[in-house]
Amino acid sequence: MIAAVRALRPPGDLKLFGLAILLAFAGVAMIYSAGQVEVPSVATGVWRRQLVWLVLAIIAFLTVSRIPLRWLDWAAVWLYAASIVLLVIVLLFGTGPNTRSWLYIGPLGMQPAELAKLATILLLARTFSSYRGELSRLSQLVRPVLIVLVPVGLVALQPDLGSALVFGAILIAALFWAGVPMATLFMLVSPGISLLLGFSPVVWGIWFLALAVFLYLYRPFAAEGILVLLANVAAGALTLPFWRSLAPYQQNRLVVFLDPGVDPRGAGWHLIQSKVAIGSGGWFGQGFADGPQKRLAFLPEQHTDFIFSVIGEELGFFGVALVLVLLGLFLRRVLGVARSTEDSFASITVFCLFAVWFSHLIINVGMTVGLMPITGLPLPFLSYGGTFLLMLFVGLAIVARASAESGA
Repeated sequence: MIAAVRALRPPGDLKLFGLAILLAFAGVAMIYSAGQVEVPSVATGVWRRQLVWLVLAIIAFLTVSRIPLRWLDWAAVWLYAASIVLLVIVLLFGTGPNTRSWLYIGPLGMQPAELAKLATILLLARTFSSYRGELSRLSQLVRPVLIVLVPVGLVALQPDLGSALVFGAILIAALFWAGVPMATLFMLVSPGISLLLGFSPVVWGIWFLALAVFLYLYRPFAAEGILVLLANVAAGALTLPFWRSLAPYQQNRLVVFLDPGVDPRGAGWHLIQSKVAIGSGGWFGQGFADGPQKRLAFLPEQHTDFIFSVIGEELGFFGVALVLVLLGLFLRRVLGVARSTEDSFASITVFCLFAVWFSHLIINVGMTVGLMPITGLPLPFLSYGGTFLLMLFVGLAIVARASAESGA
């Protein structure tokens, strides 16, 4: 009996695992609440499926957390290759609302992008852990950038721009944690800034002038400086073609982010109703399962993208604060593991996982209150989504293993 208990005991940081379990069961409870509506809804009853996924996720955690990290280091290339194959398959045979993000085998559905995030993290960690010396030149970063660009391109073609943004966060996190100087990192991401500012020739011109001054003062290698300037010119020129290439619903989401009143009964409906729901919660909320915006089906996607709005409406400011504190404590302990482990592969992997979960938190909460465009990214532990929950616990298992091997 004692041996069986020891076998089931999670390795590593027990408080981290406890926070994860607490948040996951809170998520099941809120998904149950999201399904308590006065009109027919797809959210009704899905809490049972989420509970099944949670059991599977815990089993996956207990299994993966016992795999030595050196095995994952060895398998990184194969996992990455498999994830790329799945991303190609989902482009050909995938389904989903507005996107081709899901693969179904009978009643079981999965999002290959979630596996690709983890596989990309592992291959980046393997790549950077093999480097020696200072990473100050852009030419040294070609391989890591290509590792990320391949899944980003395939995910963007689905199209799933929210997940594509998360891959960008993974790359930046890996570069930062691997010790790439901030100036080099700035040069690398500068074309992305040009792409965003290219809508206004005046604003882009000011940005380009500031970039040229920066390059003059920083004095990188001449070829790299010229390449950065040319890349920014190209990105600025591609802004409008990129905008036209977006699906209509993606364009509408960006437009209503700036002004939800432009289309209050269409694309702006999600954001307006989310704000109303959160604002009506007050200090203590309308009561568990009693949110009127949710019950009358005014709040869309209440069990997935907008679960945070349900929390705000039914549990109020104090409920929202408690959830955010628990998520903050969870992320803080993950960051602590990344700092404490001396193995570079483990440290980079854990920090990139931290970056993924932090990005999901910031983007999801931000979009429900109008600080971020609506992208469809779930809230960690709390939103409905089996694949996301399963891969979250697999990532958590890697964090736990890193904690156990480092003695943290």
